[in-house]
Order: sequence, then structure tokens, then C-alpha cells
Amino acid sequence: MARRKEPSIPDAILDQLLAGADAKTAFDPGGLLDGLKKALAERALNAEMDHHLGGPGGAGNSRNGYGSKTVITDAGKLSLDVPRDRQASFDPALIGKYQRRFPDFDSKVISMYARGMSNREIVGHLRELYGVDVSPDLISVVTDAVLDEIATWQARPLEPVYPLVFFDALRVKIRDEGLVRNKAVHVALGVRHDGGKEILGLWLEQNEGAKFWLRVMNELKNRGVEDILIAVVDGLKGFPDAITAVFPEATVQTCIVHLLRNSLDFVSYKDRKAVAATLKDVYRAIDAAAAEAALGAFEAGDWGRKYPAIGMSWRRVWSEVIPFYAFPNDVRRLIYTTNAIEALNSKLRRAVRARGHFPTDDAAMKLLFLVLNRSEKEWTMPAREWHMAKAQFAVLFQERFNRAAA
Repeated sequence: MARRKEPSIPDAILDQLLAGADAKTAFDPGGLLDGLKKALAERALNAEMDHHLGGPGGAGNSRNGYGSKTVITDAGKLSLDVPRDRQASFDPALIGKYQRRFPDFDSKVISMYARGMSNREIVGHLRELYGVDVSPDLISVVTDAVLDEIATWQARPLEPVYPLVFFDALRVKIRDEGLVRNKAVHVALGVRHDGGKEILGLWLEQNEGAKFWLRVMNELKNRGVEDILIAVVDGLKGFPDAITAVFPEATVQTCIVHLLRNSLDFVSYKDRKAVAATLKDVYRAIDAAAAEAALGAFEAGDWGRKYPAIGMSWRRVWSEVIPFYAFPNDVRRLIYTTNAIEALNSKLRRAVRARGHFPTDDAAMKLLFLVLNRSEKEWTMPAREWHMAKAQFAVLFQERFNRAAA
């Protein structure tokens, strides 16, 4: 006869936990099991905080009490006391800042969804690896929990001052009233005083215009943003006016990478390398006057005559190109080599291409939010150009930049 396997928790401890209580109630909501789960989770969170304060994140930092957070478990809702630090740099691994579900099977499903897998692909993956049969509808229920996280994330407070904010957009196909339509998803990427990057928000809109941009800017202001030093945009009509209407001191700069990309859209494949090399004289000019002269020379040259739309596209947004030339090279490189936003867009486009089109706006927002959330966790260091650019920002913007460090 097989011997009874020893329990992982000694009987003496179980007897102590159950002392004076009806064992039947242990499995009830708010009963012993929920109490244990709460106690263990809070113990783990406090251990994470101790580790955080003992590492690089602890320099000049200390505990700052607790915040209450309600998470969803298989048995219902559970209220946790989450430790806080004074620098607000603590992001626990057990339950992330914007995570609302207790780590479990659901978190694995959401992780697969964030990697671009469709509901049916997740079903097949779970069946193949774990021998678990679930329906696509259940996957939808699990991932729909992310919508509450999106609402919380989209309304969270922001920094008072951002030295740099990149605004960019990509197109996604979404089924709407029986038709598949192209809609624009707009992403705002902010760079803080310390060079750290942060996704400020995510907006989906079919019809872009001045009213939409003004609403986005007012939303950022209502969430605590008081000033943007440089806003880098992709040449969308009405956007610069909306920015300066809410943040009148902001310098609006057209993204040079987008200008180049749009210029090369007019060019045959065999000519692209030569045209791109010629346009370097324009965006690498020493100042605005030299840049305009170089653009005039390009328009009068062979490539400008062969592709006149290129010169016209630069002239159309020239007033938002000119600020670029007032900045030193260190700041120019930071604005021009928008590696963070380009890398981010690459991940978003890859996830969108894998889906083809989305059944609803919410389905698109769920996936894009999860991709952004995963990407943000990978940003551990400021851009290489930031340390030199930071000194230039302090000279160019003086008190406005110093307020970002306060």
C-alpha cells in the first residue's frame, strides 16, 4: 500500500489557521484561502519593495506608506495594500502598476494575446502545450479585462513638463457597421527630464481634424501636463495649431524622418538612394537660410525637376521644419533619430499585420495597449544622445527645463 504523502503545509500550521473557525467557510469569498492569498501577496510585494530600495532604484529613495488596489482572482475581488516609494519608481513584478488581475492562467492568455496571437491561435496553443480545451469566447472574456486597465492607464496623472513629446500615427483596419474601414491610432511618446521614455496615451479616430487634436491636447493638460518644450509631429494638418492653442510656448517640429519617408514615396525604387543622398544637403544644413537655399537647389536640379512633388511637400510644412535648424547638433540628432518611436511603431505594425483587421475598436485597442505595455517595460536606459542634449536643453529653455526636474 502506498504511503500517505506528507502535506506541503504541516498539519500543526493548518490547525493553527483553522482554530476557532468553521472549516467549511475556508473556501468562501473573504474566507481563509482569500486571507492567505492576500497575506502572501502583500508579503511578496513588501519583499519586492525591500529589494527595489536596496538596488539602483533605492538611491535617495524610501518607503511612502501603502496604496489600496483591488485585483480580480478566480474566486472574486481581492483588496491588497501595495507599498509605495517616494520616487514612485517601484513597479512590482507580482502585480504591475496597471494590472488588475491576480497572476494566474489569465495572465498567460493575455501574454500570448500581447504577442499578436489571435483568439483561435491561443486556443490551439493551449491545447497543444497544456492539453487544455477552452473556447475562443473564453479568451475574449479574459482579454476584455484589459479594457478596465486601459481606462485606468489612459486617465493616470502625467508629469508637469516633458522636454520632448513625439506624436505619431499608424493605420489599422477595423470592421465598422459591416464594412472594414481604415482608422488612425495615435500614440504620444514623452521623454522626461531624466531621459526616460513614457507612453502618454493612445487614441483611435477615423476622422482626424482640429477638434480631435484639440481634445487630445486638453486631455493631456487635464492629466497634469503644464508644458511641452518640443512637440515632434508627422505633418498632420491642424495639429500644430492645436498644440500651441493648449501649450502656447511649445516649439512644434515636423518629424524629418516622416518628411523623408513621404518624399521617397514619390520616387521610383531605382532612384531612391540617390534622391535620399541629395536631400541630406537640406536637413543637414547649418541654419534655416542654408537649408532653404539647399531646397531651392534641389528643386532646380535634375531630381527636383523629375519629382516636383518632393519640393512641394517640404514647402508645405516649411514653417514647422525651420525650428529644427535653431537647435545644436546634439538636440537635432535626438529629434531626427527618433529610434524609440520608430522601434515602437515597428512592433505595433507587426502586431497589426498579423491580425489583418479587427472586429471592433476595443479589439484593436486591447492589442495595441498590450504591445505598448510590453515595450515600455523594455526601456531601461535613456537614449544615447540624451546626456549631451540635456545640457543643451538647460541652456535653450532655462527655467522651463528646470521645472521638469523639480
